Amino acid sequence: MAKPPKKTSNATLNRLRAAVLGANDGIVSTSSVVMGVAGANGDSRALFTAGLAALVAGALSMAVGEYVSVSSQRDAEKVNHTLGHHDDDFTNPYQAATASFLAFTLGGLVPFIAIIAAPNGVKIHATVIAVTLALILTGYYSAVVGGASRLRAVSRVIAGGLIAMALTYFVGVAFGTIL
Repeated sequence: MAKPPKKTSNATLNRLRAAVLGANDGIVSTSSVVMGVAGANGDSRALFTAGLAALVAGALSMAVGEYVSVSSQRDAEKVNHTLGHHDDDFTNPYQAATASFLAFTLGGLVPFIAIIAAPNGVKIHATVIAVTLALILTGYYSAVVGGASRLRAVSRVIAGGLIAMALTYFVGVAFGTIL
């Protein structure tokens, strides 16, 4: 007889959600920014500056956003708690903020390093490949930890990430020559 799946705690799910969201956003946001700049102007200095700015601003924004939203959730949990709940039973905004900050940074480093380190003729291709691999890992990991469909999780992060990069690249191409 098969064992039932292990129940995942609310604290673990909270960290997982923050980490997956952070990693996915780090990968997609940073790659989209550098692809937009690459579409407008393939200058290595511009790519480095834009990529680094996207990485730092995004990680800080994700951490603050997680802290604020999870703090609000925790406040509501405390108001509606039943007797016998301890502080450990509630979601933790510090854990969510930290998980999101670290995951965004690690995720964002993938496209940043790919576009900076790749030779000029293959920067875009190298970034798309690196981002696709990172999105596969992010989707797969989230499905395994959360007990969800791996194919569905991987498919949605790849589709969303590639669409965001492509659209931003074409915005860069279309508007990069205006100024």
